[in-house]
Amino acid sequence: MDPSKQETNQKKVTKIKAKKETEEFLFVVYNTMTQQKEVFKPKIPGKVGMYVCGVTSYDFSHLGHARAAVAFDVLYRYLQHLGYEVTYVRNFTDVDDKIIRRANETGEDPLRLSDRYCKEYTVDMADLQCLSPTHEPRVSDHIEQIKDMITQIINKDFGYVVDGDVFFSVDKFPYYGKLSGQKLENNRAGERVAVDSRKRNPSDFALWKAAKPGEPSWDSPWGHGRPGWHIECSAMSAHYLSFKFDIHGGGLDLIFPHHENEIAQSCAACQESDVSYWMHNGHVTNNNEKMSKSLGNFFTIRQITERYHPLALRYFLINAHYRSPLNYSVVQLESASDAVFYIYQTLKDCQDALSQLQEESPKDGKPARTTPAAQECISKLHSEFQTKMSDDLSTSVILTGAFLEALTLVNKLLTMLKKKQQKQQRLLVIQSIKEVEKEVKKVLDVLGLQPPYSHAEVLLQLKEKALTRAGLVEDDVVRLINERAEMRRNKDFLKSDQIRDDLEAKGIGLMDEGTETIWRPCVRLINERAEMRRNKDFLKSDQIRDDLEAKGIGLMDEGTETIWRPCVPVQQEPEALPSGGKVPAETAKEKSASLVSS
Repeated sequence: MDPSKQETNQKKVTKIKAKKETEEFLFVVYNTMTQQKEVFKPKIPGKVGMYVCGVTSYDFSHLGHARAAVAFDVLYRYLQHLGYEVTYVRNFTDVDDKIIRRANETGEDPLRLSDRYCKEYTVDMADLQCLSPTHEPRVSDHIEQIKDMITQIINKDFGYVVDGDVFFSVDKFPYYGKLSGQKLENNRAGERVAVDSRKRNPSDFALWKAAKPGEPSWDSPWGHGRPGWHIECSAMSAHYLSFKFDIHGGGLDLIFPHHENEIAQSCAACQESDVSYWMHNGHVTNNNEKMSKSLGNFFTIRQITERYHPLALRYFLINAHYRSPLNYSVVQLESASDAVFYIYQTLKDCQDALSQLQEESPKDGKPARTTPAAQECISKLHSEFQTKMSDDLSTSVILTGAFLEALTLVNKLLTMLKKKQQKQQRLLVIQSIKEVEKEVKKVLDVLGLQPPYSHAEVLLQLKEKALTRAGLVEDDVVRLINERAEMRRNKDFLKSDQIRDDLEAKGIGLMDEGTETIWRPCVRLINERAEMRRNKDFLKSDQIRDDLEAKGIGLMDEGTETIWRPCVPVQQEPEALPSGGKVPAETAKEKSASLVSS
């Protein structure tokens, strides 16, 4: 057959397969507005408009910001994977009370301070492999759009002016509370909603704030001033996506009052305003205690990535369902870091082996075949990926099961390559490795776990982070490995084992391969558990084992050694909204400590 015709036919087959997969795997998302999962159907076929509330840029971004960013980056990537043309908008709040207070403390210009932290946030997002949104608008660049929307709201009698301030009248909007189920009296007075006796209703919120000395301000029909918090997202989403778009996202803490107020404003300005799906990511806790500055258990992204690779942090963030509560703990980061090392060590071994076998490929023009085990593995991984991702982005399930089975198979096939085989069998193994590797990389790409640099670089960086956590440098480890080798030659196994145990306690695992000893990062708690077992403290040792298994690290005791392998972690249910599916009053009243999008 003519090669060009063969290529054309192949493209047709690919399109048919893609269409069939789209029909078979309907993408379902959880809609906060309806409190149920719904089949995703964009307003315009083939195109998606998505707006996600970004950060208030007055400090380095924290773990909550990272969770929101990664959760919606996965959504962005998956929508593109499905073939949609996505317009993704994520804003920066660069005009706000918090920014002004911080600027007054530091003596900086508020907009310059905010600009600096916007840039720092962008660096953090790049480290976490988050794709750049289509648009990243700032409040200070959209004052005209904000003033225009406020004017529309006032003209339609939903807003009123008092001494240069403009307030939204919640009594005028009969559907207020439809997203959260909140009553008007539960609006959090004092949290960006000023306590002000001039309001007609205490729940009324500011659309425009009159200028105060030392604050950034702009001219307006109501006098010099600046926007309130909620109006910015309504104005910018309408500017870039129109009043009707598909997805509005953010942290769970933004449901009330921020997103509730957005709905009121947007509908007041345009009666046809409509967002199809409201999506929210869950809270972040620290060792099962809510994360907050007052408790001193607050971590910035930079603080974490100084000790753990950004890919390990991303893996940790997607290893729980995006709507589930996420508990930050060293155990989870250790296991995430180890899992990432395992993935990239497997891929590097695969790359190294295949690069040496480039000449070994079919010469007769026939399509290369794979082993039955590889075919089954690829089919299972492909099916599981599509099924779980299409079910409200169940990333945590994807990282176990068929994905781990694929990595295990690759390692088995690599071992087979080291043995003598007939040529056809060898070609079969080589092609099987290539095809399984290709499917694994597809999954990693959609999950954002495929960085632009080499596998070797990832492994080197992971080892550097492990050394940082251990308080060592490479020379220290090499010296101890040499000392241990000398002790083993002298049959002083007690001391040689002590060196190995001491390093493992610091997260440095030694592996003897023939006459050579190499090292790699390891989960430090394994050694702590071994010590407890030696002291017959089985209650605590069993607790460590159970905690690790809950995080996806399975321990196996083989004689005097304990080895680990990834296992299916215990999954937390997505955060439910009680009180008939809406935000309860007691939750709405307390200051959110989730730190998911300020």
